[in-house]
Amino acid sequence: MTKTLLLYFATAVAEIIGCYLPYCYIKRGGSLLLLLPAALSLMAFVGLLMLHPAASGRVYAAYGGMYILTALVWLRFIDGIKLSPQDWLGAAVVLCGVMIMISGWRHDAN
Repeated sequence: MTKTLLLYFATAVAEIIGCYLPYCYIKRGGSLLLLLPAALSLMAFVGLLMLHPAASGRVYAAYGGMYILTALVWLRFIDGIKLSPQDWLGAAVVLCGVMIMISGWRHDAN
């Protein structure tokens, strides 16, 4: 389960970077050169998403939860926004849901 969670985290980071860099270019007057690593990051996101062992619908469902957690980590440590108690509670609930889904996967149930 730890390996799957870490793979989801890496997948979410790649997606967030791929979306954050164009945001920096458009909204913050960043360099046009930001779009190249953004595109590469989104390509990495797709590649990482395909490495997950379960059926695509299961992967996307569990990934959505991990994306929420990663976005909150990004919000706290990259954007510097303090998380509220509700953020932490929501993150804990989401993590429980992701772990429940992943624990029920069978490699032969694709």
